[in-house]
Amino acid sequence: MIKDIIKKNRSYRRFYGEKAITMDQLRELVDLARLSPSMGNKQPLKYILVCEPETNEKVFEHLLWAGYLKEWPGPIPEERPTGYVVMLRDKSINKIPTPDEGICGQSILLGATEQGLGGCMIASFHKDKLTETLQVSDDYDIAIVIALGYPKEEVVIETVKEDGDIKYWRDENQVHHVPKRSLEELIIQEIK
Repeated sequence: MIKDIIKKNRSYRRFYGEKAITMDQLRELVDLARLSPSMGNKQPLKYILVCEPETNEKVFEHLLWAGYLKEWPGPIPEERPTGYVVMLRDKSINKIPTPDEGICGQSILLGATEQGLGGCMIASFHKDKLTETLQVSDDYDIAIVIALGYPKEEVVIETVKEDGDIKYWRDENQVHHVPKRSLEELIIQEIK
């Protein structure tokens, strides 16, 4: 069952903009992050939850979308996320990134998948502008923005081809293709 959820948990970048996410849904996703393992149990992460349309647009303006899709500026207005979880690092607890960010981000995305949502962890954004827009205190540093919504796109996993190219791409039907290395390539040694 977990493998099925992981397979469905893709980086979605286009959503049904008319299907709103509720604050209760976002709170439930952050509760999953709260319950997740934390390095040294320090729990350095805090969150800003956004699902109000006007603020969603302000957050969207500061995000950079899909680095490999050079000519794609991001989703059109009708296909933009309807919610965001902005992950903050509490600098009084931890000043540098830790595994917590990935662990908690994955917990949020797996929970979103279970709810029929999809999302994308975004680490490329205009940090100063987003910090100002959300009025983030100097006590915190924005680590990751998780864009969420009801997925409107098909994402297909395929095996990396012989040329080794791992760049995701879209075909003429806007199907998003994500090359993944084979299990055999990942396992260096099996010690029995």
